[in-house]
Amino acid sequence: MPEAAIDFAPPPFEVFTPRRASSPYVFASPHSGSDYPDDLLAASRLDPHSLRKSEDSFVDELFGDAPSHGVPLIRANFPRAYLDVNREAWELDPTMFEEELPDYVNTRSYRVAGGLGTIARVVSSGAEIYGGKLRFSDAVRRVNEFYLPYHRALADLLESTRHAFKHAVLIDCHSMPSVGGPMDKDSGRERADVILGDRYGTSCLPALTDAVEELLTSLGYAVRRNTPYAGGYITRHYGRPANGVHALQIEINRALYMDETEIRRLPHMRTVKSHMAKLIETLCALEVTKLA
Repeated sequence: MPEAAIDFAPPPFEVFTPRRASSPYVFASPHSGSDYPDDLLAASRLDPHSLRKSEDSFVDELFGDAPSHGVPLIRANFPRAYLDVNREAWELDPTMFEEELPDYVNTRSYRVAGGLGTIARVVSSGAEIYGGKLRFSDAVRRVNEFYLPYHRALADLLESTRHAFKHAVLIDCHSMPSVGGPMDKDSGRERADVILGDRYGTSCLPALTDAVEELLTSLGYAVRRNTPYAGGYITRHYGRPANGVHALQIEINRALYMDETEIRRLPHMRTVKSHMAKLIETLCALEVTKLA
């Protein structure tokens, strides 16, 4: 008998579309989901607040003006601690499961080694999520019901955009802790305001990264490229400039707009949101083909 679907009240993701698409950009917030499924809460050894340490909290709000500028925004509603769409579908830690995993599972990536595979073993603070082992069927269900639908929707958005405008640009929106965590290469070090990840110039036109950096710098932000984040699976998978699809990852320092301990918005979030709206407006006015 097939297993019952997870009782997850909100839709796994939402797509906010403009009345009329007027620019070749697609904005995505894959890690800002905060609707925690009951099966995660029941299996976790952590309280709900601790689970939220892995969220890119409020990033969907920071970029929420995208549709009013003529471009879509897709956001995941499920949390990163439950399933991470910025990984391959099958990057799994074999120590987390009761049974031996199939050969097609990638058990040796550096992300798995760090506890942050498709189904994470730890939250960003390094605390273990689960009190016991999972079944592989749990992973299959999450991938089928959350991961694959999200990526189908994102791929469809990019393809329809490319068809309409001859090219498409994905802006993958994230946030980062203000200080490198225990599993990060920059552990204990303060981070820049914004990190732009373009896979070292391979996932989008360098001039596009230049334009984003120039605007953010003019707004007073300290910007770095590709360190410590060069872009994850989404940037690498979808960023194919030769095929007319560009992808740029943006990481925003959480201390700029939120209390990282309490996970609540700070008054300055209004300013950061207005700056991201300015970024969206500026990008939408750019003719991507002229950046080459």
